[in-house]
Amino acid sequence: MSADTAPAVAAPQLPPCDHTPRAYSGPTWEEALALRKRFLTPTHFHIYGEPMMLVEGHRQYVWDHEGRRYLDFYAGIVTASVGHSHPKVLAAVKDQLDLIQHVPTIYLHPAIGELGEAVAKRVPKEMGDVVTYFVNSGSEANDIALVASRVYTGNWTMLALRNAYHGAVGHTMGLTSPHVWKYNMPHQDGMIHVANPDPYRAIYPGTPEEIAACCVRDVEDVIKFSTSGDLAGIIIEPWTGVGGVTSGHPSYFKSVAEVVRRHGGLYISDEVQTAFGRTGEHYWGVQNFGVVPDIITTAKGLGCGTPIGAVVMKREIAQALATKIHFSTFGGNPVTCAQAKAVLEVMDEERMQENCHRLGGIFRKGLEELQRHHPIIGDIRGKGLMVGVELVKNRATKEPTKEGTGTVVEVVRDLGALIGRGGLYGNVLRLKPPMCVTEADVEFLLDCLDIAFGEAERRHGIAG
Repeated sequence: MSADTAPAVAAPQLPPCDHTPRAYSGPTWEEALALRKRFLTPTHFHIYGEPMMLVEGHRQYVWDHEGRRYLDFYAGIVTASVGHSHPKVLAAVKDQLDLIQHVPTIYLHPAIGELGEAVAKRVPKEMGDVVTYFVNSGSEANDIALVASRVYTGNWTMLALRNAYHGAVGHTMGLTSPHVWKYNMPHQDGMIHVANPDPYRAIYPGTPEEIAACCVRDVEDVIKFSTSGDLAGIIIEPWTGVGGVTSGHPSYFKSVAEVVRRHGGLYISDEVQTAFGRTGEHYWGVQNFGVVPDIITTAKGLGCGTPIGAVVMKREIAQALATKIHFSTFGGNPVTCAQAKAVLEVMDEERMQENCHRLGGIFRKGLEELQRHHPIIGDIRGKGLMVGVELVKNRATKEPTKEGTGTVVEVVRDLGALIGRGGLYGNVLRLKPPMCVTEADVEFLLDCLDIAFGEAERRHGIAG
């Protein structure tokens, strides 16, 4: 840590951990960086000014090549759901690897069916008879959900929210809203973005409920004036991931579902980041709003590090896809399915949804206390352990501070914790740890944030 970035107060101490990492003996940091620059695409970017090299993980902690331990409060971009290298998950993978590594769906293998059953048991019962299409990522899951909606309804137009991120490949680039994720090429035919009900940066004035009502009317107007009147559906993240954990008043989701269905469309809940109890009170994020979706897409935490995505849909919707040949070579791979099934079992056995609910309340209370002392904090939002903190130069104007956010992320790293950032302006802290974190971990991160907020305010001249 340089003298310029070093906080003036003593650094907080990481909670104890009983895991001893192995001594790293691979390529040096310099060699790894050189290999990446020479042989990998320049689209890959680093979150830190000086790139980190992580070489080992255990539950909520990761170690760099020099053996320093960090609290991973970003979960590998909201992926390490039950933590890094959980012993039960590793055992399931090793057992399957000893037998066979790959069986495509043109043959029978029990792993894919067992995972499908495990997912179906956890889906809202109100969805009725559901089936699952396993793929390799959240982007692919959303792409298939879009295709299924269009094929099933016979309609073309799909709605999505402004500020949403649903992937950056194929059609999903069109579903994604922020311009920073989209190339200047055709990708948005039949896709329209409607007003986001996020109260903090809403285009309409009023209370969250009034803003929600205005945004529902915006959907109705878009249908009237920008479509044929017939919809394939709408896709919504209960809380945005890349977009900075934005959401809206619960009334929005039920009302917009009714409007879309009235025009022949389906409701797709993008649960790539909000699934599996992360929001605390419910297993799926959409359940917080009392909406029964037609399709759920998910990925990330389902595999806890292995590439897997899932499209869960009502049987009659999936049946429409069977009119043509459609399958995924690696979707439903027995190794990934074994890992995902073990992940779901660990979530239940270790009561991780309850942990998200309890610690989410403690974390929220701690952040609100910090907000009283740090004018850089403009907004705190989210639910459970799906939390966003928007940082601003001035609370009255809500002017974003990308530089201040960068300082916070760097200082927190120097103190021993990893956090993410997002939002269109790069000014939202994304705080979404493995669901196995402890109260001591939460308190440690709050102490780190307290120091980092103060340093950002000092360095960038932010005052109340």
